[in-house]
Amino acid sequence: MAVRKFSEKRLTAEVLHRIRNTKNPRLKQVMASFIRHLHAFVREVKPSHEEWEKGIGFLIETGKWCSDRRNEFILLSDTQGVSMLVDAINYKAGAGATESTVLGPFHRLNAPEYPLGANIAKRASDGVPCLVSGTVKDAKGRPIAGARLDVWEAGADGFYDSQKGKAMNLRGVFRADARGRFHFRCVRPEYYPVPHDGPAGKLLTATGRHPMRPPHLHFWITAKGYKPLITHLFVKGGKYLDSDAVFGVKPELIVDFKKSKGGVATATYDFVLMKEKK
Repeated sequence: MAVRKFSEKRLTAEVLHRIRNTKNPRLKQVMASFIRHLHAFVREVKPSHEEWEKGIGFLIETGKWCSDRRNEFILLSDTQGVSMLVDAINYKAGAGATESTVLGPFHRLNAPEYPLGANIAKRASDGVPCLVSGTVKDAKGRPIAGARLDVWEAGADGFYDSQKGKAMNLRGVFRADARGRFHFRCVRPEYYPVPHDGPAGKLLTATGRHPMRPPHLHFWITAKGYKPLITHLFVKGGKYLDSDAVFGVKPELIVDFKKSKGGVATATYDFVLMKEKK
């Protein structure tokens, strides 16, 4: 068979033709879209050979920064707004349901489970003591007994436990009571920078952006028959609410962490879960 003369205009169609026998329909759909958009990007930007090699080198370097304690690709996805876009497509909060936001790179499996009222902060230096309480209910206001609340946060020094070692701190799992209520102790969230010593951080600097996240407390709430909710509670009046490095702030998730006379901060929030579609 004769080899057809190369044509830049026909190249994209030829690449798409080569994957026509892909058996997995979803893979075929994804790859076809990826090829079309990637080729369109190259035609628009017209990178030099040196620029293209530098871009590939950036991805290689990003992979080198990944480990069991840090995922630089998630950080890159977060800081470019892709994680929030994926979340927005996949979690559309119904009327009255709590809004979701990004998971972030610092969630850990097998966090210790505590009784209601326990403190996830193990050291006085972790930050200002805080009491968080509220309820977990459905869209009709009915309590979700036994709902599982996986909670984690950074300390006053701006670091998560996984950034310091293997020991777990400032994270824990709680179960809502029969009336859907929960309460636990932690520290008042403070603003902090995402890790910016790697490729994702260098890209932030090169594009004139800061690496800061506003003060927040992470939640991953699950219950049988309900759609899992991954979200944050952001501190009202906190710095960087309007310029979160990962675009995760939603007005509905901003909460007043009040300071009491005894030096303990308090916050209350009522979560509303959506029914899982059958």
